[in-house]
Amino acid sequence: MIAPLADDIGVASNPARRGGRIAMAHGGGGQRTEDLIRSSLIPRLGNDMRNELLDGGIVRDGNRRIVFSIDGYVVQPLQFPGGDIGRLAVCGTVNDLAVMGATPTAIALAMILEEGLDRRVLDEILDSIAATAREADVRVATGDIKVVGRGQADGLYITTAGIGTTARRPRVHPDFIAPGDVLIMNGPIAEHGLAIMLAREMPDRRSEIRSDVAPLNRMIHTVLKKAPGVTFMRDPTRGGVAGLCADIAARTGYHIRLNEAHIPIRPETLHAAVTLGLDPLQLPNAGRVVLFVRGRNAPQALAAIRSDPAGVGACVIGQVEDARDGVCELFTTAGGRRIIQKPDGEQMPRIC
Repeated sequence: MIAPLADDIGVASNPARRGGRIAMAHGGGGQRTEDLIRSSLIPRLGNDMRNELLDGGIVRDGNRRIVFSIDGYVVQPLQFPGGDIGRLAVCGTVNDLAVMGATPTAIALAMILEEGLDRRVLDEILDSIAATAREADVRVATGDIKVVGRGQADGLYITTAGIGTTARRPRVHPDFIAPGDVLIMNGPIAEHGLAIMLAREMPDRRSEIRSDVAPLNRMIHTVLKKAPGVTFMRDPTRGGVAGLCADIAARTGYHIRLNEAHIPIRPETLHAAVTLGLDPLQLPNAGRVVLFVRGRNAPQALAAIRSDPAGVGACVIGQVEDARDGVCELFTTAGGRRIIQKPDGEQMPRIC
């Protein structure tokens, strides 16, 4: 992890203090990112949509509601085991719309190309974008291309914006979470972050770990159609499962209990994380979602998720308890307990 600049410490968490500089940790999706958003963005750009701090904004259009989302991608390397920056960009936007309860319909694609980028690599990434859009059943409706000088863009940056629709007010929101809800995960964690980390830092070593990057809108649509009681969903990208669950515990004020023995992780992924000194719970995922579901509806939700190829490894990883402390707690396989907090920095930059 790249250490924060000395004069940056405390700036984001103290809106009254001026100056300071942006550190890599501000892009990690953890506490520093939230501090930056709340101290700089919300005071200047906040409104009833943005202040929700969800994966997208909702705009009314007559009887319909349009969900809008946008994200930027600066991943290195551009191509990695299991995917590339193009597939990641399409899946990231599609999944952000889907967890809002929307049906994704179209995306906009903007690319910043660096002078000297291999045209073969660009064409392969564009082919990947097209294939992933077909897989997710969305169209690339518009786009833009800019070129900058050598050394100014690390090859390629991508920004994708997406729209989706929902016929009624989305029924998923953190405010709907209640004691007794269970947390369901659709598959093993930490594979995306480690696949990129190993490809970037150890390009000459072969690994079985591949990114989990995948569009989840079909699976989520099936769950919402077949299983009542889904109260909230979010994909654990930057900050991982730890960041997501700690954030929701703090936001709702409820106690969230995670069971380490029930959190799925492949042996090779766990081995790599331990070897590198990384916490799998904080590592980013690109094809995973955590669903909060009423306990009585958990069997239906699990069956619906497992009926889709993206959810065959689904399982219950925790529950919401009737205690108003806003704490997320992990019950470990060793019989211990530890508090889960949002990452303060960034274990591995440039993973999305």
